[in-house]
Amino acid sequence: MATHGPRYSKEEFEKRGDAIYEAKVRPHLKKKDHGKFVAIDIETGDYEIAARELAACDRLEARIPDAQIWLMRIGSPYLYHFGAGKARAKP
Repeated sequence: MATHGPRYSKEEFEKRGDAIYEAKVRPHLKKKDHGKFVAIDIETGDYEIAARELAACDRLEARIPDAQIWLMRIGSPYLYHFGAGKARAKP
């Protein structure tokens, strides 16, 4: 039985994922895509965009069952933000 899982180091995932995002994904993005998630297979360069991260991953895995997925949020350097963020001035 074949095992599924990562075949690359974290550094290689990041390098490949970022390169594919810049070359293949970013040029095709529209304003409405801001804040959505993109799941990228770092081996084939195929990708899926969806409002929910699991939807993007599920659609990509439906086409490529053993995809090596790099996940990003469009327009943000982070997948999620924790905490209050920017402090507001008191009235």
